Amino acid sequence: MLPVRQLLRLRPGVAVSCATGQRIHKLASVQKVTSLPPKKLRSLLYPFSELEAYLDRSMDRTQFQLFDPSLEDMIEAEKLFHSSPSHKIDYYISAERMEHAPDLKQPEVCFIGRSNVGKSSLIKALFSLTPEVEVRVSKTPGHTKKMNFFRVGKAFTIVDMPGYGHKAPRDFVDMVEPYLYTRKNLVRTFLLVDGSVGLQKADLIALEMCEETGCPYVMVVTKIDKCGSGTLLTNLLNLQDVVKTETTSCFPQPFLISSLQFGGIYLLRCFIAHVTGSIRLKETSQS
Repeated sequence: MLPVRQLLRLRPGVAVSCATGQRIHKLASVQKVTSLPPKKLRSLLYPFSELEAYLDRSMDRTQFQLFDPSLEDMIEAEKLFHSSPSHKIDYYISAERMEHAPDLKQPEVCFIGRSNVGKSSLIKALFSLTPEVEVRVSKTPGHTKKMNFFRVGKAFTIVDMPGYGHKAPRDFVDMVEPYLYTRKNLVRTFLLVDGSVGLQKADLIALEMCEETGCPYVMVVTKIDKCGSGTLLTNLLNLQDVVKTETTSCFPQPFLISSLQFGGIYLLRCFIAHVTGSIRLKETSQS
């Protein structure tokens, strides 16, 4: 892995507008944020680093750093989130039932979580380098009523699932469970938990559902900018205790995300590119 300071000089930042004239957020590209001070850069690339100072020295940090790609890997993964004539990124279709789901062959990942946990905001941040992709975000819980499929060229598909809990679609179980149990090209499910409130009863039910399917899944802790370090760390450690004692198919490392400030977005892009087989990491990591 090259030192951060050396990587800062690798490439210039990207433009702030895309081909359609729509603005690209100044933090959307990892290449753009390399101009930030090293401490700020590290907190965006590896959000857990902000919490390490609050941990007891005797505590094992390994579980929070299993997936630890280099900045070079993140830059490579980022290329997949740039749309081009030969690599088109677009919203493809919505489906209310599995029989309506598109028959796609490329690897697929899906995002599930409680209503208002920030699923659509997270997916919008992932696609922020291609702002013409329409990801509808609402302040109203339960806005997503269908399974929404987004194609990332021929590399992989991202699926935004309806939220569970408050104002969830009445047929949520009938819609989501068949997908999780039968979707053959599903390689990873991302289960989102609100970092400001921690695991809720509905999250534990969803976690149990993921365990029953046997498909590998990952915990994503959202809204880490909405609470103080103490609250976030308490909720994170409680979550880790559940993952360690009550799961067998969950990746041990949670991903910390701020869709608003782009913290952790670059790491998550890299993980998605990795588990879908779209890139080969230069550094060894688990998955």
